[in-house]
Amino acid sequence: MRRATVRTTHATPEHAALVAAAVEPDNTESMATRADGATVATTIERDTTGGLHSSVDDYVVNLTVADRLVAGEGAATAGETDTTANASIAQTADHTDTTHDTHE
Repeated sequence: MRRATVRTTHATPEHAALVAAAVEPDNTESMATRADGATVATTIERDTTGGLHSSVDDYVVNLTVADRLVAGEGAATAGETDTTANASIAQTADHTDTTHDTHE
């Protein structure tokens, strides 16, 4: 089993709670999301590294859209790619810090 935990820090605990509530409906049975103060943590488990990579990538896109909506910035544009969404999170590290912990 492969596991990754994605943690993001948001401007306020209320912001984090709204982001967690927005992404949680898309979770599968092998995903768990929780808000703790200004942090949202989602743990994803998959049988394969490729499956884990795909799931984390999809989650980061959902997280980016949720964060933008909660922050009042509007949704990502229809033409935005997964790569752009990942870069967007990295560029906004002042309010969203994403780390990936993988365990074999």
